[in-house]
Amino acid sequence: MSCDIAAGRLEPCKTSNGGLKAIYIINDGDVTGVTYDITDTDAILTVTGTPVAFKYDLKGNSSFDQTITSSRENGTTYFEQTLNLTLKKLSVKDNKQIKLLSYGKPTVVVEDNNGNLFYCGLKHGMDVTSGTIVTGAAIGDLSGYTLTLVGQEPVPANFIMNTLVAAGFTVTVGV
Repeated sequence: MSCDIAAGRLEPCKTSNGGLKAIYIINDGDVTGVTYDITDTDAILTVTGTPVAFKYDLKGNSSFDQTITSSRENGTTYFEQTLNLTLKKLSVKDNKQIKLLSYGKPTVVVEDNNGNLFYCGLKHGMDVTSGTIVTGAAIGDLSGYTLTLVGQEPVPANFIMNTLVAAGFTVTVGV
């Protein structure tokens, strides 16, 4: 049967770290195809098209989760990819980008603190489902943005096995 597992898993060393380092937002339609690793078809080697990946640095209070939803009755399984972001400091430039992000359905590459790159929303994109633009009440409160992006995909977010540039992305860093 094609859904039988083919490997076990040993207890790994305690060398992982939680948290996110950065995200890279890619406009819908900029990636026109992907090339998967021959030996591991869940890993992406390269992308085609003219994708520009807009980098957003992160520090604390941001997370990425994937929830598996499977129904034996319906014969369906999907993976809900949820990205919770906290972006510090308000600006006119950021307000415009957050507005455009909320209108679109981009794909997002998530870079965690272990150096892993996950490609989210590959088939259906991700949607901003909620967020806040907040000034805080006390002097030590957040003045910035909180956003939740959600994508529902047929497979978990694929690992990207190269650097983004080697995979075919043009990376644009903010100022």
